[in-house]
Order: sequence, then C-alpha cells, then structure tokens
Amino acid sequence: MQEKRTQLQEKEHTLVIEGRNAVLEAFRSGRTIDKLFVLDGCQDGPVRTIIREAKKHGAIISFVSRERLNQLSGTGKHQGVIAYAAAYEYSEVEDMLKLAEERGEDPFLILLDNIEDPHNLGAIIRTANLAGAHGVIIPKRRAVGLTATVAKTSAGALNYTPVAKVTNLVKTMEELKERGLWFVCADMDGEQMYDLNLTGPIGLVVGSEGEGVGRLVKENCDFVARVPMRGQISSLNASVAAGVLAYEIVRQRISRG
Repeated sequence: MQEKRTQLQEKEHTLVIEGRNAVLEAFRSGRTIDKLFVLDGCQDGPVRTIIREAKKHGAIISFVSRERLNQLSGTGKHQGVIAYAAAYEYSEVEDMLKLAEERGEDPFLILLDNIEDPHNLGAIIRTANLAGAHGVIIPKRRAVGLTATVAKTSAGALNYTPVAKVTNLVKTMEELKERGLWFVCADMDGEQMYDLNLTGPIGLVVGSEGEGVGRLVKENCDFVARVPMRGQISSLNASVAAGVLAYEIVRQRISRG
C-alpha cells in the first residue's frame, strides 16, 4: 500500500516519460531527469545509449521487472524504459513571441480548442516543432494537459516546443491581435486554404474532430480555411488537419520569402 501511495505521489509531481525516443530526447535536451527505470536484462544498443546519458546527467537508474514497468506506465508502450522528469512547467505566450524575435521570424503559433485526446495533442506538438512553430497554446478547460501519453506521442518535441496554458483562448487571441497576429481556423465551411494569404505573423487555430472550433473562437478568427478533400468521409483527424494547414503556412512562407 505504501509503495502504491509513493508511486501516485511521484506521478502527481513529475512528468512520466515513456518510450526510447522520448526518454533519449529528454536527456539530450537538458531536461532534469530524477529517475530512470529500465527493464532488467535489456541491454540492446538504444537502451545502452539511454543508460549512458542517464549516468552522464546523474540520474538514478533502477533495473526493474516488466511487471513493475507496466505498473508505472500510463500508456502501456514504454519500450522497456520510463523516466521521471521534474514537473513540466508551462511556458508563457510571451516566451513564444520572444523566441520568434530571436529567430528573426514572424510569430507562428498553434492554438488548440477542445482537444481532449492526448495522442492528438502529442502529434500536434510534434508537427509544431517540425514546421517551425514558436509554440502551442491550449486552454485550461476542456483540454488535455501534458500527460505521459502526450510526451511519448510528441516523440521528444515536447522538450523543445513551448506549450502555454491560458484561461481564456478568445482573450489571448485578442491580446495577440494587438501584437500584430492574424488568425486562421480550420473549418469545412471556410475558403480553400490555397486561396488564402497565410504569410506574416499568424496563429493557426484547430478544434476537435467532433465539435470543431468553438463559436466565439471562430468569430475571432480573421480567416476560416478549408482543407480540400476528395474522399467519401467528411473530416480529418485533428492532428492531421493541423499538419496539413501548418505545412501550407510553411509553403507560403518559403515561396513568398
């Protein structure tokens, strides 16, 4: 009983990182790792690399049974390694704008409305990193937070891409408009994305598959973009829609200098 209570306390105050790529990237990014749990007897190349990184960073290493790893796992897909990192601290929106300034780029932010699936959030953070977005903004209510599943699905991108949690998405958008940002949201009723000018300081707003972007959030967007589809079904997975639109923004930035 005491052991289970300790496990729960640890999980409440730490970010549980699972999977070989996610754990390795956490070490390499400089994130503070308190403990590393490794499947006893697992000594293949990728695991040895993770253990080397753990020793280099002074993390406590425990070799445990598969049953123990399964108990610690929140995803069931730990690949033989689980790390307990220091509790994840959300960034501020201001940090994202500073990052854009440091890079000499127009701000590019991704805002999420009603995204409650951790796999979608993790995949979108991964896409945001690869597309060069300066951060991801999520609301405090009706949204998934930064769980172990999110960290694993992001494949390490969570260590590099700032994520901010705001009380009111509409108010945040209004404040960012005053800083020069325009907003485009994904919706089937919008204009075809190729017909829109998506260059300059921009915020891409993506909603859930079921509900989409909320009414007030949509009303505060400057553009509504439709992803052209030729199949028999009518909607894309939220993370896929985010990826398609994010890379249209990337394409336009590249082609228009």
